[in-house]
Amino acid sequence: MGRRALCASLLALPLAVGAAHADVPEESWVAPLASKTLLLDIAAFGERRIAVGSRGHILISDDAGASWTQSSHVPTLALLTAVTMIDERHAWAVGHDEVILRTSDGGATWQKVHESVEAQRPLLGVWFADARRGIAIGAYSAYFSTADGGETWVAQHFADLAAPGQAKGSDGSDEDGVPIEYHLNRIAQAGGKLYIAAEAGHVYRSDDQGATWRTLPLPYDGSMYGLLPLEGDSLLIFGLRGNLFRTDDAGASWAKLPTGTVAMLTAGVRLEGATVAIVGLSGAVLVSRDGGHHFTLQQRADRKGLAGAVAAGDDSLLTVGEAGIEKVALQ
Repeated sequence: MGRRALCASLLALPLAVGAAHADVPEESWVAPLASKTLLLDIAAFGERRIAVGSRGHILISDDAGASWTQSSHVPTLALLTAVTMIDERHAWAVGHDEVILRTSDGGATWQKVHESVEAQRPLLGVWFADARRGIAIGAYSAYFSTADGGETWVAQHFADLAAPGQAKGSDGSDEDGVPIEYHLNRIAQAGGKLYIAAEAGHVYRSDDQGATWRTLPLPYDGSMYGLLPLEGDSLLIFGLRGNLFRTDDAGASWAKLPTGTVAMLTAGVRLEGATVAIVGLSGAVLVSRDGGHHFTLQQRADRKGLAGAVAAGDDSLLTVGEAGIEKVALQ
């Protein structure tokens, strides 16, 4: 998978993730060009936008992305990989060193509520049902849940959360008989169900808000890195080598959609009407005008990778990635 390549950096999957040292200050510094450096995810609620990325950088906008300021108090230097918001004041971010941050002032200041440098694994996705109940996931089947707004987090063994009727460890074992702990890359809710996009073609669904999970059949054994909920039980999932699949029955069956690219696909967003966009590495932007049934490829001239996106009006995206924060008009 080329873990030291740019694509691995964008998706925060390197094995050497415990880079913090006791003599390094646990505080991200304000950098004049932070909005132009590597950023891996962006979230939106109302007019507020929050973007996260390298060196613990967190940027906030209160005018839908027209202008940005850097959070002045972020107690980590870890690479941040994902962020979610439930309103304009409350948000959570996760990243390397198993760090979990939360804010209650719209991102101006952040509190570190979990960290484990010794675990040597990054967290890659975070989701909250409401102000109290949330889940954070990551490499090697890292799975944490909270019921008190992120004040405390409970680590759970993902294999123990297998749904009734599904054997524990059903995803297989290595040559030594040790159950494989696949990377859990992204988590999203669609139609009242939760989904996780994971390594090696694995997709999981929970019908009970994360209490149990079942493995879904996907006709591809490459890693999936993004999920995009559509209407009802419809969902898009995407990942390595431009692979994009759609389900309209909550993952019971999948249809592969042509993309015209072999670039890794990383994030998706729904816009007004029937417009759907998916972004990825090599500057790939896929655009659908029929609700996610057919896509055409729009390619950045500089081929710089994109890692996250939110809507920015009727026909444009606010993206983050290798070049920082940018606005992308859809053709």
